[in-house]
Amino acid sequence: MEEDMEVSCAQADQLRTPAPYRHPHHTQKAFDVLNMMRKQALLCDVLIIVDGKEIPAHKSVLSSCSPYFYAMFTNDLSEARSNRVMLQDVDGKALTQLIDFIYTSEIGVTEENVQILLSAANLLQLVEVRNACCEFLQSQLHPSNCLGIKDFADLHACTELMNYAQAYTEQHFSEVVKHDEFLNLSSSQVTELISSDRLSVQSEENVFESVIGWIGRDPANRQQYISQLMEHVRLPLLSQEYLVETVGEENLIKTNIFCKDLLIEAMKFHLTKGDQKAVYKTPRTKPRTPIGLPKVLLVMGGQAPKAIRSVEVYDFKEEKWMTAAEMPSRRCRCGTAVLNTLVYAIGGFNGSLRVRTVDVYDPAKDAWTTVASMEARRSTLGAAVLGGLIYAVGGFDGTTGLNSAEYYDPRTNEWRMISPMSTRRSSVGVGVVGHHLYAVGGYDGASRHCLSSVECYSPEADIWAGIADMSCRRSGAGVGVLDGLLYAVGGHDGPLVRKSVEAYNPEINTWSQVANMHLARRNAGVVAHGGFLWVIGGDDGISNLGSVEFYNPKTDTWTLLPSNLQTGRSYASVAVVDKPL
Repeated sequence: MEEDMEVSCAQADQLRTPAPYRHPHHTQKAFDVLNMMRKQALLCDVLIIVDGKEIPAHKSVLSSCSPYFYAMFTNDLSEARSNRVMLQDVDGKALTQLIDFIYTSEIGVTEENVQILLSAANLLQLVEVRNACCEFLQSQLHPSNCLGIKDFADLHACTELMNYAQAYTEQHFSEVVKHDEFLNLSSSQVTELISSDRLSVQSEENVFESVIGWIGRDPANRQQYISQLMEHVRLPLLSQEYLVETVGEENLIKTNIFCKDLLIEAMKFHLTKGDQKAVYKTPRTKPRTPIGLPKVLLVMGGQAPKAIRSVEVYDFKEEKWMTAAEMPSRRCRCGTAVLNTLVYAIGGFNGSLRVRTVDVYDPAKDAWTTVASMEARRSTLGAAVLGGLIYAVGGFDGTTGLNSAEYYDPRTNEWRMISPMSTRRSSVGVGVVGHHLYAVGGYDGASRHCLSSVECYSPEADIWAGIADMSCRRSGAGVGVLDGLLYAVGGHDGPLVRKSVEAYNPEINTWSQVANMHLARRNAGVVAHGGFLWVIGGDDGISNLGSVEFYNPKTDTWTLLPSNLQTGRSYASVAVVDKPL
């Protein structure tokens, strides 16, 4: 009973005791007055002297914000008893800005002052300023400066910035090697960089050419390092053609016994067949495994219900849709390819004409440019990248379905025709598995039937060959490649729009059914990302679709994305690219 009374009395006291009053701006007002007093040298008890300049201040204020000053003024040091303190090894302008920050909580970080500020902030142990400088440097990362920023971060023990700059360098290696910072590295620094498993390169050609370029900057002094560097170039990952025509003809390789042995090792790897390749392992046969940048999904143009220009972007991590720069002109029914971080929108229909033109989107600049036009006008074509070339296959030129195909070489900005397919195919799907290109289904125009047939192209022989037919006719099917299998998604056979999906295994030349999509779709965009097959938009035979669903091959299930495209569209171009920094 007494305990209950004590609790009741305590509760009553709490009810009677009001919460303390707190003025929200008190601290700020106090520091504003302290700063005014500092500028007028009122009640200041120390002069900080740097580069011949005297800065009046209050020891208590400096100590409250800086552990460096706290240790200086509270320990048994001569500075604690002096009203004049001279600082060495710190930039005068930076120190003035940092003392201003202590009093005002504001500081301007720019390209001109960030390095001296970070160095001085480290000395004074002003963590907030140090972090602001690191964030600024991170935002300024570019292939031309990332190596220097990494070294600067390492020097000042900014571990998070150093790791970020290192990752940036590895992810943008192909661009980094074009700049002076790379060409001015030491041999050991180049070796460390190119030995990384995490280098992100379109081809090992980039690594080989970077080594030759680095030596070429100062051949008299650098050619002695060719063996050391070439040991870390993964020559077996290069094509036989490149090994023979480029690597084998390089004088630095021909005149070095160790490098010639590495070339022989690579050729032997190519001559090794099937299962034996797995046994023939060296550090140079291991594929690089880059840690990719965050990805986004681009959905460009399309038909809604007429040809449109708009571009939508889906951020996989943030799970939201945004917009990007519009296409230069209305475009639907085009082919799409991604090569060297650029997205190509090839041919298609602009609302009145089938076109030959090709527009190129640079995600890093959010801008479009134009490259050479195709030989033929093509809409409802298929497109894919193989061996560093972009192939445009089949389609419709406004009069007839096409069996022709051509490829684009970005090095020469030229299109060249290849051998034609055996069948005319408009609304054809195209995908690449291994070293072969596949043209899937479509509509031949002559028999007025949709097609179940599939043709396979070998670029080495410039020959098309028929493979196993699909289980049913599919025109306007989406085609994607995931884990070595070629998927044919949806499509239609006359008025019947399909929700069925089948997968082709090239090792056994067989198609197999997988789970149906939630919705019947034709003319949808298909792309692989993150171990899933994504299907975007399309139409169901009545209306355009804004929905997106993805397939998980491990569970054989489809999942609808909760958020739809802002504009439902069919015949859109889709691609997955690195999220711009």
